[in-house]
Amino acid sequence: MQRRKFIAQTSFAAASLLAPASLGCFPHPEKKLGVALVGLGNYATRQLAPALQQTEHCQLVGIVTGTPSKAETWKKQYNIPEQNVYNYDNFDQIRNNPDIDIVYVVLPNSMHAEFSIRAAKAGKHVICEKPMALNVKECEQMIAACQTAKVQLGVGYRLYYDPYHLEIRRLGTQKVHGSVKTVESSLGFSMADPKVWRLNKALGGGGAIMDLGVYCIQGARRTVGELPNAVTAQGFVHDEKVFKDIYEMVMFQMEFPGGAVSNSTTTYSSYVDRLHVTSGYQWYGLQPSYNATGAQGETFEGKLNYQTPEFQQIKQMDAFAQDVLNQRAPEASGMEGMIDLKIIEAIVKAAQTGKRVQLDWKGWKL
Repeated sequence: MQRRKFIAQTSFAAASLLAPASLGCFPHPEKKLGVALVGLGNYATRQLAPALQQTEHCQLVGIVTGTPSKAETWKKQYNIPEQNVYNYDNFDQIRNNPDIDIVYVVLPNSMHAEFSIRAAKAGKHVICEKPMALNVKECEQMIAACQTAKVQLGVGYRLYYDPYHLEIRRLGTQKVHGSVKTVESSLGFSMADPKVWRLNKALGGGGAIMDLGVYCIQGARRTVGELPNAVTAQGFVHDEKVFKDIYEMVMFQMEFPGGAVSNSTTTYSSYVDRLHVTSGYQWYGLQPSYNATGAQGETFEGKLNYQTPEFQQIKQMDAFAQDVLNQRAPEASGMEGMIDLKIIEAIVKAAQTGKRVQLDWKGWKL
């Protein structure tokens, strides 16, 4: 609660006072890039920090937190020097710290844009946890800030580097078993605690469709290899005491230019975790698919079996570090994050209006 109260007081006003940043950092390839985690909640604690102990091209060197007791614990556990510890007020001083090359924003969704922009203006490369922002407009601001500062912007899409998901994508996009006809891409679990920030519309942006919808959208569009040209959707709320101003469950359908159709469920009231693809009589998929504990796959020909690291984020963060070192755009780029937000906005509109919503990608530098 201390962290939530503290970070809730921050605002874009602090970011607006910053002076333009100098050029981004491009260290020598032999050096491991230093990463600072902004926000020390459950995901940073249980996934990112342990993963950073096993990465080859980057390492945990700094933290940003509004809770002094957390700072002390992390300093001891990960041998973080005092000069690499920041809070949300003095965060902008990170510009003067040569130990930190990458800032990983792991805050509530409503704060992604603010701290990503502040990190960029401080001359640091940015990984922003998903969803990238609350809306497309914020995504545009984040991309522009990173371009101006000449730093890289990536989104925490760990599954872009997972071997199971890469194989499903290969089977679909290369039409190994023919053109994809249908995709079921769904994710849900029980979250009925109104105190959780993800259920607060101002902080989370819209419940399960914002939190889990990103995975479902990616699973379908990356398997098909196309962007949807239309969506339909249905929103449901059964427990109005818990789910206020947000949908408890959203079911949505995406239509693709080549004729494929996907159907998805995102929910905070029951468990589902599956990606299932058909192309005529052939089928393949993952179940579980999106959970951070790892995927399991099978096709009509038999089980998939890949060696995977203990944490999916190891490959994700190493890939971003290599992108920085080689001055190339990340695969899980800011544009990828913005694409997903555009689709989510269309899904929400379809659910609210009950109408089919078309998507226009003209003018997008895809």
